[in-house]
Amino acid sequence: MDFAEPGMCGSRRSRFRLLLGILVLCSYVCLVQCSVTYDRKAVIINGQRRILISGSIHYPRSTPEMWPDLIQKAKDGGLDVIQTYVFWNGHEPSPGNYYFQDRYDLVKFVKLVHQAGLYLHLRIGPYVCAEWNFGGFPVWLKYVRGISFRTDNGPFKSYMQRFTKKIVDMMKAESLFESQGGPIILSQIENEYGPMEYEIGAPGKTYTEWAAKMALDLGTGVPWVMCKQDDAPDPIINSCNGFYCDYFSPNKDYKPKMWTEAWTAWFTKFGGPVPRRPAEDLAFSVARFIQKGGAFINYYMYHGGTNFGRTAGGPFIATSYDYDAPIDEYGLLRQPKWGHLKDLHRAIKMSEPALVSSDPVVTPLGNYQEAHVFRSKSACAAFLANYNSKSYATVSFQGGRYNLPPWSISILPDCKTTVFNTARVGSQSSNMIMSPIGGGFAWESYNEETASYSDDSISTVGLLEQINVTRDATDYLWYMTDVRIDQDEEFLKNGKYPWLTVMSAGHALHVFINGQLSGTAYGSLDNPKLTFSGSIKLWSGINKISLLSIAVGLPNVGPHFETWNAGVLGPVTLNGLNKGRRDLSWQKWSYKVGLKGEALQLHSLTGSSSVEWVQGSLVAQRQPLTWYKTTFNAPGGQDPLALDMGSMGKGQIWINGQSIGRHWPAYKAEGNCGDCYYAGTYSEKKCQTNCGEPSQRWYHVPRSWLKPTGNLLVLFEELGGNPHGISLTRRKVGSVCADIFEWQPSLTNWRIKGYGRPKAHLSCDPGHKISSIKFASFGTPQGVCGNYQEGSCHAHKSWDAFEKENRVQSCIGQQECSVTIAPEVFGGDPCPSVMKKVAVELICN
Repeated sequence: MDFAEPGMCGSRRSRFRLLLGILVLCSYVCLVQCSVTYDRKAVIINGQRRILISGSIHYPRSTPEMWPDLIQKAKDGGLDVIQTYVFWNGHEPSPGNYYFQDRYDLVKFVKLVHQAGLYLHLRIGPYVCAEWNFGGFPVWLKYVRGISFRTDNGPFKSYMQRFTKKIVDMMKAESLFESQGGPIILSQIENEYGPMEYEIGAPGKTYTEWAAKMALDLGTGVPWVMCKQDDAPDPIINSCNGFYCDYFSPNKDYKPKMWTEAWTAWFTKFGGPVPRRPAEDLAFSVARFIQKGGAFINYYMYHGGTNFGRTAGGPFIATSYDYDAPIDEYGLLRQPKWGHLKDLHRAIKMSEPALVSSDPVVTPLGNYQEAHVFRSKSACAAFLANYNSKSYATVSFQGGRYNLPPWSISILPDCKTTVFNTARVGSQSSNMIMSPIGGGFAWESYNEETASYSDDSISTVGLLEQINVTRDATDYLWYMTDVRIDQDEEFLKNGKYPWLTVMSAGHALHVFINGQLSGTAYGSLDNPKLTFSGSIKLWSGINKISLLSIAVGLPNVGPHFETWNAGVLGPVTLNGLNKGRRDLSWQKWSYKVGLKGEALQLHSLTGSSSVEWVQGSLVAQRQPLTWYKTTFNAPGGQDPLALDMGSMGKGQIWINGQSIGRHWPAYKAEGNCGDCYYAGTYSEKKCQTNCGEPSQRWYHVPRSWLKPTGNLLVLFEELGGNPHGISLTRRKVGSVCADIFEWQPSLTNWRIKGYGRPKAHLSCDPGHKISSIKFASFGTPQGVCGNYQEGSCHAHKSWDAFEKENRVQSCIGQQECSVTIAPEVFGGDPCPSVMKKVAVELICN
């Protein structure tokens, strides 16, 4: 039928209009249901192709009161998307009983992201890894009859599907998928399963296909992702995780190149150093990914936060999950990382029209240098790379000459003007300090008793696995047995006491003989198993051996980690008796779950009054198995707070009944710490800090957990420590620095004035002002923030530019200020033929 035929009658026109209306309506419905799609160049949202910058913020690792500020800082840093896992064990603590409140209020978190005008990538999993206890699985799942995790297993798939559907249905009910007008543009099923599938074989492959189909059948209206899953079934997008992902290609040409975890550094483990990753290298890795056609980058982590309570997995994962992220554990900006990445994101967004329109044309510029050029009908963007990790390079490109530092990429959004170089940090640096508040605490103490045989203890022949007994309701399990020593034993005369050997699957162990601590042993993340071996003082008659076995988080990664063991599995032997070796493993043992103080809930406001505490000079010090309590008033201001636990050994901390987490300052960091040069391939063993010091000394105290007065602080100390050395501290910016060359690109000025003069932008945290100048030099200053020195070339009026009223406003007394980097600002050019820079450090109070 030719609807353009002249003389069409009215009825035919009506039918045409009706048909046209139906087609328009169908197109609209499809648009709503399919508002997020993709092609090989970009994620497409409502028809617009986007290069998306994302950052991981895990809602349970901060408090709801922190969420709006964290999300806003992420937006201010140039992010488009927030990414989070969904934590099954937090949401379903027992089968069918769900919890979505406080730090686990997932809907509230997603809605706050939406209110901020950002998108969200929801990684449902429900396996998360994430250095989280049991990889995010609830412990009760381990005891489902016939279950085997993360494989083609009926019971596991049933429970996994039930929880995944629960989350999807909850998001749908709140209209939170982008197809409903909400912020969720991507979902993830499973997590880093590719390596596991390879180990498991055919059942793993079958499970992958089932998980993909199950997710697609839920009908979210947004694409699904499988990370580190090269065989992700269509149309699911496979993606890359790692320190670098420029080498990665999706498994189909029509899928976008996605980097779901760009690791900002690495996690901290008890006994390990604190990892750092230079901002220059992180920016280099992202720019390199974009120049190779990358369409989506997510920083893992953008804010790491805190493993409150007993949520840290591993085992041996520290309570801090800071991750050297752009926003630190306490919610403060980590500079220069946050600012340098913000400048990178601006440069990428300037280049976006060309990036989403074409594949790059790659041109060699030298042995280790190349150009990636993107062109559209109206835009051109270029990335000039120098892969040499030691030497600068000067390259010629389209009639211009460009100086490239080692291991760097310059971004030219117009194919002419360098607005950003990954190795030239133009943002300020900040020296963070932990400032003690007032005097110490007035402590009271209560001695935990070594376990004894009682009505609530269980007895059996042989040694039991710890998690099967405790069901992870506590870190602690007592193993108790009696040893009879005959009076004719030779060691009673010569004093050469018997030798006790205890072999344990982990993670820590305190040995008590007749109520006295005889020794301690503990493992590590690399080897959780441990062996205690030492002489023990026994007497004639009945001797009581009490072993306090301690878990330090359940495993979160590995094939069938649900089968991994903890606790004293033996053998337990006694050597040095008249008859030689005695095996205690198969005699009668009694077990007691947890501590008396836990049963009495001494950490709570009501439970702490149930026992008689020792006060004043009688407070126990360096006594193992001791509870401590005190009260304090909340300090004024808004600075984040932390407890300095450097004087303590190992245990747990509560504020007003809420668990901050495990403390273990006695476990000193072992590693290779030293100078950190940004250039060259990064790994978690590069740029380590804190060697020889506690892996974690400070423990975050959320301000929202505090009352104005009368806050209850309770500690349990296993090893013994000095509680009078504990202090409450503020975390704040002590000083701010800028270190900028006079020719450095300026994103602030680029669009307005072309290639403008760079500026030193310096700001203290809100509520604080610049009080003084520690250092300022225009010329050739040396050193780093906190340790600058004048070079051979120095403008003698360098300080005047920051402290005197020769400009619109002095920096002194201001919360922030900026100074243009130009010779005339500093009283003239001190060395005309030399490339100069400004180094300045301002004190914040």
